[in-house]
Amino acid sequence: MTETTTEKPGISAAIIVSEGRVLMVRRRISEGELMWQFPAGAIEAGEAAEVAAVRETVEETGLVVAATKLLGERVHPKTGRLMSYTACEVLQGEAKVADEEELDAVAWVAHSEIKDYVPYGLYGPVQEYLDEALPH
Repeated sequence: MTETTTEKPGISAAIIVSEGRVLMVRRRISEGELMWQFPAGAIEAGEAAEVAAVRETVEETGLVVAATKLLGERVHPKTGRLMSYTACEVLQGEAKVADEEELDAVAWVAHSEIKDYVPYGLYGPVQEYLDEALPH
């Protein structure tokens, strides 16, 4: 894949499961229909998607996580942005709104509640991962 400077950078999302729930954040400014989503942000030049997921999680929520597995990549159907999804585990901290310019809420979401937060459904590999990782 060739990159040009006019393309928007890819976005890396962290899929963080802890105590039977997955972390979701609510953006102050929605991206298309996306209000609730996973902690995520732009992948910086030369940065691996997994590294970006970990960095963005700390910046947005104050939660220190470790990347455990790259779940997949796709062009997001709602935003047209290249998305990367990385499973992460919590190392330390409590999730909170650390970046008040970007976020206005965080939530630990049970498997049965995901459709309330993301009514249009999740990317297949992410849903499959959560089906295995979360009790339901």
